[in-house]
Parts: sequence; structure tokens; C-alpha cells
Amino acid sequence: MADLQELRARFRHALLAARGDDPRLPDPDRYAAALLDRWREPQRRYHTTAHLTAVLDHVDVLAEHADEPDLVRLAAWFHDAVYLPDRSENEERSARLAERALPEAGLSGAGTAEVARLVRLTVTHDPAPGDRNGEVLCDADLAILAAPPAAYAAYTAEVREEYHFVPSDAFRTGRSAILRQLLVLPRLFRTPYGRSRWEPTARYNLAAELEMLSTTRDPGS
Repeated sequence: MADLQELRARFRHALLAARGDDPRLPDPDRYAAALLDRWREPQRRYHTTAHLTAVLDHVDVLAEHADEPDLVRLAAWFHDAVYLPDRSENEERSARLAERALPEAGLSGAGTAEVARLVRLTVTHDPAPGDRNGEVLCDADLAILAAPPAAYAAYTAEVREEYHFVPSDAFRTGRSAILRQLLVLPRLFRTPYGRSRWEPTARYNLAAELEMLSTTRDPGS
């Protein structure tokens, strides 16, 4: 289970580093609390505080590659802050939440715009060449694809739980299409660390899941 006190401290550190520690500005803890309430909503199975913690941990691993690592950390907080599995506009709504909350919290217009841009980038996970902030956030978000077998199996089970309302055949078809789209990409990861440490394992996991989906039936069938 995620350590909520530690998460609040991590949000405070990122926001203060990005905006400055001005006592006249709002307390970061109120924004951390509101975001954590979102990340703990009951419809979530994978996109929980555990996922948030993992993404933040991976951003820390990749931080030297980012131009503005604290803005990337704030983008990690907002990237799935709005999450309804039956909706397709979650990233856009999450970006708009950042655009409302961060100026109120004291972040500059430029900083807010960068956070919102990064959140929107998680729709495609396809940062432009040289977009170092985008490369770090996208690699951190996709790092679960390179998890050890047990953790990867838990991830796929949690994703299925989030989409429990989708019939089994439709889920297999949709999930298989996503896996194929990922596998045909020339690179899953854009940072040097991600390419060297995560790419081979992620491709193995994706191919194995795709094969399983094509040869077995969902237990919920």
C-alpha cells in the first residue's frame, strides 16, 4: 500500500521546487490531499496511488535526463488524476485540472503550460525528438511494461478489473490491438536508460500477453 504521508511530502517538494517556497502562496498540502482523494477513487484498480508512486519512482530514476524534473513530477501527479475507465477524455480532463489547480497553487503560467502539455502527451506516449521532459514522463508511465513476470501479471489483471464492464471478447480484441500497436513501434522507450534497461523485457512481456490473449479465454467468459 502506498505511503500517503510520503506522497504528500513528495508533492510538496516538487511544487515548492517548481514555484519557490513563498509563505504567501497556498499550502501545497491542500492540493496533495485533493489529488490523493482522486487517486484513491473506488473505480480504480491499476491507476491507483501505487501506480502514482511507481511513476514518481521511475521519474526519479530518469530525472537527470529531464530538463525540468520537478515539472515532470507534477505532471506525474496529474496525468491520471481524472480517471473513469468508460471515458476516452481522461487525459484531457486531467490536463485541464492541472491548468485550473496549479496557477492557484502558485505555479507560473509557463510551468503550468508545461505540466498540462506533458499530461496530454500521455495520450500517445510519443514525445518529439529532443523533448526530454516528455521522454521522461512517457518512459516512467510505461515502465510497468518491463516489470518482472508476477508484477506484470498483476498489472494485466488490474487493467482487466478496471474494464470489467467490457465483454470478454471485446476486451481481448481491444487489448490485443493495443499490444500490437506497441510492438510495431521502433522504440517503446525514449530515454537511454529506458532503452537499455526496459525495452527488451517490455517487448517480451507484450508478446507473451498477446500470445496468451490469442490462445486462451478470459476467466470471466
